[in-house]
Amino acid sequence: MLHRLDPWLAGARRHRGLALGLATLAAVAVMGVSEAAFWGADAALTQSQARHQARNDGLRLRELLTEAETAQRGFLLTGRDDYLAPLKLAERELPAALTRLRGQYASSEWEALVAEAAQRANEKLSELQLVVQLYREGSTDAWQGLMQSDIGREKMQAVSDAVEQLNRHELVQIARERDAVFRSLTYGRIGVHGLTLLSLFGLAVFLRRNEALHAARREYAQALARERDRLDGEVVHRTAELTELAQHLQTVREDERAHLARELHDELGALLTAAKLDVARIRRMTRTAAPEIDERLRHMSELLDQGIALKRRIIEDLRPSVLSNLGLIPALEILTQEFAQRSGLQLNLELVNTATDDADRLALYRLVQEALTNVLRHAQARQVRVALGEANDESGGWLQLSIRDDGQGFNPEAVGAGHHGLLGMRYRIESLGGTLQLLSAPGRGTLVLARLPRRPEPEPPDEPAVTAPGDLPGPATAA
Repeated sequence: MLHRLDPWLAGARRHRGLALGLATLAAVAVMGVSEAAFWGADAALTQSQARHQARNDGLRLRELLTEAETAQRGFLLTGRDDYLAPLKLAERELPAALTRLRGQYASSEWEALVAEAAQRANEKLSELQLVVQLYREGSTDAWQGLMQSDIGREKMQAVSDAVEQLNRHELVQIARERDAVFRSLTYGRIGVHGLTLLSLFGLAVFLRRNEALHAARREYAQALARERDRLDGEVVHRTAELTELAQHLQTVREDERAHLARELHDELGALLTAAKLDVARIRRMTRTAAPEIDERLRHMSELLDQGIALKRRIIEDLRPSVLSNLGLIPALEILTQEFAQRSGLQLNLELVNTATDDADRLALYRLVQEALTNVLRHAQARQVRVALGEANDESGGWLQLSIRDDGQGFNPEAVGAGHHGLLGMRYRIESLGGTLQLLSAPGRGTLVLARLPRRPEPEPPDEPAVTAPGDLPGPATAA
């Protein structure tokens, strides 16, 4: 399942990158179309505004001349200067209007027409000014002659015709610019709408692919969860099997030790005892006849005593009889006493008699035995404290054993492979439902802390435990 989903997820990621790229291109295209439409419309509107200004200047030119001529007629009829205000306005504004018109139509086909209209306008304005001047000077015949001639009308007509042509031209151009603005806006609108629809389509495809990707991820997560649950179950199953196997191996080991202790007690003990009895009889028979032989037999008897003592120690190491006969506290006292004599270390005991069964007693005894061996080999300690008692917490009652030394300590995380003693004891304690902690640091000594569930004291066994041969009656002890 996971191998089938991996290529699909990789393809989905590639499609997602492609969709993102297409979305980016669509956004860039929308902005490009919008900008093109804007600048096209802006250029058309700017040109249209210039044409409106030119049209207004042409119409203003004609208006100024018409009003100036009308003002002149009023002045000539009344002789009042206030009628000359439009004429003075034309004198002020006419040059600027002509300058704008020339600039607007410079280098175009209308340049000559504008120049002709400007000349005619200036001549018409000069004529109006001349008539007013002659009127002020009292030259009645002169100004009346000018008024009665057609020169002024022809000039005014030429200006009006030129302005009319320019006005029609600008109206046509303004209509074209308006059409250009409309086309630009229409193209922009169509482009934006099309790209928007394309973006919506792309978004729909992306959402569909995204939903498919999420569905695949959910399926992938579910597959991972199922695989994790399966592996967790497998780990639990294997752990249970290994724990059961470790417990079985410990049981087999202890059974083999007990069997070997019985064999040593029954077979080797009987042989050594018989040999000692025979040596004792031979000594009685040859004590006076051959002193040298008696000395050799005495030495042989001492060797047999040492062999019996060695056999007893081996049996006690294999299966301590005091543990079965007297209990855990005496067994620990004897063990620590022998360790103190052998190592020269100072041991402090704090042992509280508690109810234990055979498996708990044996596990705790072996733990103390292993811990003391490690102290002697590695700790370089001066004092060792062994404490056994009971502890209570919210989870129930516990039997607690601690072995603490004041040695050099070590880093538990840096312990390499090959150190199986305490690891085996950890599995042994955990197989009994307990916990084992190893707390240490360089220069701070080491603490081994074991906790076992507190259990009622079991019934005493019907069969006697294996005992090591000690003082034997008869000639063997008398020898």
